[in-house]
Amino acid sequence: MTSIAPRATDDPPLVRACLIAVAALFIGVFLVLPLVVVFHEALSAGFAAAWGAIGEHDAIAAIRLTLIVTAIVLPLNVAFGVAAAWAVTKFDFAGKSILTTLIDLPFSVSPVVAGLTYALIFGLQGWLGPWLREHGIQILFALPAIVLATLFVSFSFVARELIPLMADQGRAEEEAAISLGASGWSTFWRVTLPNIKWGLLYGVLLCNARAMGEFGAVSVVSGHIRGRTNTMPLQIQALYDDYQYVSAFALASLLAMLALVTLALKSLLEWRYADEIAAVHRH
Repeated sequence: MTSIAPRATDDPPLVRACLIAVAALFIGVFLVLPLVVVFHEALSAGFAAAWGAIGEHDAIAAIRLTLIVTAIVLPLNVAFGVAAAWAVTKFDFAGKSILTTLIDLPFSVSPVVAGLTYALIFGLQGWLGPWLREHGIQILFALPAIVLATLFVSFSFVARELIPLMADQGRAEEEAAISLGASGWSTFWRVTLPNIKWGLLYGVLLCNARAMGEFGAVSVVSGHIRGRTNTMPLQIQALYDDYQYVSAFALASLLAMLALVTLALKSLLEWRYADEIAAVHRH
């Protein structure tokens, strides 16, 4: 008579309770508590004071700049992510492993290093600085540098979300469509895109959250000009350094709310389309 090996979920109740308690403790201390503190400090002087801080000229300029940068970065990251994932998973070519490694570069390189690299290239004393100055083109301490820095730190998210999904799906459906006479664009829109739409959406949500919250790289290339080149994270830091704690935490609470909305949207989509998403992953 053969014995049945215990399943991984057949741990003693005490062990399961301890593991759950440890996970809940970490989530409470490192996630929930900081959020509670942010909202508490933002409302410490009342809702009117917090709302007034968000409505200040520099705060509105920071919010506007953050949204503009995110609106520019997202489409570029989607285009790159889909193209990179398609190339890595659908074709075999020389340098494929190098491309895959470069896609992971923003996860291993400090954002500050990325910002310093752009400063070295586009600064007045940088490689392209004299030429840019002669032609009246300003990259550093302006919108273009902020977009480039944000693009660098966030371009991996869409590609990294799609590559495992597309690799798991294989090439059979695309090859079948092409063998039946479908063009490359038709194959992409009618076969590939429906299969990757949920992974693509998750990548967009993660990229959006990362782009709005970036601090390090943008801090190096922005110049910290209030009302012009300060994004929301930079404006929060500036207000905190000036001891304007209510204003700083009010703007921080707005940034946290945007992140929570992103998370809630992701969870809502997972709940609403759970069966369809599971079917795609089983494909």
